[in-house]
Amino acid sequence: MDLKKASSGNLLAIMRIIAEAQQFLKSLGVDQWQNGYPSEEIINNDIEHGNGYILTVADEVVAFATVIFAEEPTYANIYDGQWLTGSEYAVIHRMAVANTHKEKGYGQAVYREIERMALTRKTPSLRVDTHEDNIPMQKLITKSGYTYCGVIYLMDGSKRIAFERIVRPAHF
Repeated sequence: MDLKKASSGNLLAIMRIIAEAQQFLKSLGVDQWQNGYPSEEIINNDIEHGNGYILTVADEVVAFATVIFAEEPTYANIYDGQWLTGSEYAVIHRMAVANTHKEKGYGQAVYREIERMALTRKTPSLRVDTHEDNIPMQKLITKSGYTYCGVIYLMDGSKRIAFERIVRPAHF
C-alpha cells in the first residue's frame, strides 16, 4: 500500500473511482457529488497543484483524496459547535475508494497516511467535511478518529457536517 501524489497519468483511474462514488451516493439518495462534481477539471487542478493523492495496491489505484495544507475559506465559520483547535490545519476533500476495494480498510489507510503527512509537516490537525446524509463517509471519518465539530456551509450554500482530528505521534 502506498499513498503518493497523483500524476496526470492517473487521471483516468481517478475519474473511474469518482464516477463510481457518484453513482454510489446517488443509489443512497444522497445529493452530494451529483451534477458532475467533482469534474475532471477539478481533479486535474488538484493534481497540477500537487494536492491530489492516490492510494495504490500492487500498482492499482484503489483510492483518491485531495489534501490541502492551507486554510479552507468555508471553515472560517462553524455553526452548532466549534473546531477542536484554532491552529494550522490541513483539509481533506474529494476522498473516494474504488467499489471493488470498499470494506478492505483502504479508506482508513488513506486517512492514516494523510495523518503521517501532517505529522511530517508539523501540521497539528486535519479537518474534513461531508454531506449530512453520507452515512458511509461519516462512519469512515469517525472510525478514523475524527471528532464531530459542527456545521459549515460551502460557497454555494450547501450544508456540510465538519470533523477534526488532532495529529499526535502516539497514534502511529
